[in-house]
Amino acid sequence: MRRKITYLVLLAVLIMPAVVSCSFFGKQKLYIYNWTYYTPDSLIEKFEEEFNARIIYDEFASNEDMFAKLKSSKSKRGSYDIVFPSKDFVPIMIRQDMLERIDKSKIPNLKNIDPDLLKKANYDPNMEYSVPYYYGAGGIVVNTARVPEYEESWSIFSRQDLRGRMTMLDDMREVFGGALVSLGYSVNTTDPERITAAMDIINNLWKPNLVKFDAEAFAKGYANGDFWVVHAFPEAVYEEIIDNPQMVKDTVFFIPREGGPSYIDSMCILKEARNIELAHQFINFIHRPEIYAEFVDTFGLPATVNVPARQLKTGDSFYMAEDLLKTELVEDLGVALDLYNEAWFNSIRVGE
Repeated sequence: MRRKITYLVLLAVLIMPAVVSCSFFGKQKLYIYNWTYYTPDSLIEKFEEEFNARIIYDEFASNEDMFAKLKSSKSKRGSYDIVFPSKDFVPIMIRQDMLERIDKSKIPNLKNIDPDLLKKANYDPNMEYSVPYYYGAGGIVVNTARVPEYEESWSIFSRQDLRGRMTMLDDMREVFGGALVSLGYSVNTTDPERITAAMDIINNLWKPNLVKFDAEAFAKGYANGDFWVVHAFPEAVYEEIIDNPQMVKDTVFFIPREGGPSYIDSMCILKEARNIELAHQFINFIHRPEIYAEFVDTFGLPATVNVPARQLKTGDSFYMAEDLLKTELVEDLGVALDLYNEAWFNSIRVGE
């Protein structure tokens, strides 16, 4: 009897490491390429636990950076399963055959998406290649302890008394969008004269007062007091100041009175995705009402995409969904985008 017990114990000792090893290495992996500060860690952890998966999460700071990386080589694109492009880049990626067709039968929670929002998603209204993640807008964050008087206008970047204390996003369409609406023009104009006029405002009135164009470290710079006014996505700043109640109290976010560019960011499965099944499960998971409510509450955002989540949301928002009415969605401009690229890279960004 003793020998039998000893044998069973030894067998268990030998098998246990293999079981643990299989449990760890057997987890499915999902590779996500997303904007900075855009999916709460709590949701990643919940998904990993429920689906016995491990998420590998990489971040990008602009659509241009994301697109350039994915186009750099086929192997690069195959390194990710899900990517989160904005409205103007989804049609480009569809045309270039970069996206997998969505199997809607695997995403029953698509029923929770606001049908009025899908009307705005004219690039893919039937969600053949993309599923809306968030509809929102950038704007301006001000430290009111440092800047007690200000106008809710793009003209704040013209203030020479704030020189060296301000940043704008390193995002071509966001910056041009602000300049264009300040002139009364559409963020999607293809008129060369209007684009030149916007370029002149950026170069001559705004850029001299900026520390830099920055889409990566502006939130940290704001949180540590280096910057007092930042062109920003509010969720990024909020994540950096959440543990500082006084700074939260002193922080104001606004969409300028002139309006500005807005966006629809979507979840897309890349053509060379390694785990298409798990990618569908992740998209479906995000659009569970309670999960989507946690997403927007974490970042202080309105529930602009998922209708049932609006009833479950409990936290305050930096802006109301109604504030987006004065904004204009950034569109794919086709070949006219070259006009912006030339101005941005050959003039505005020169010498920075």
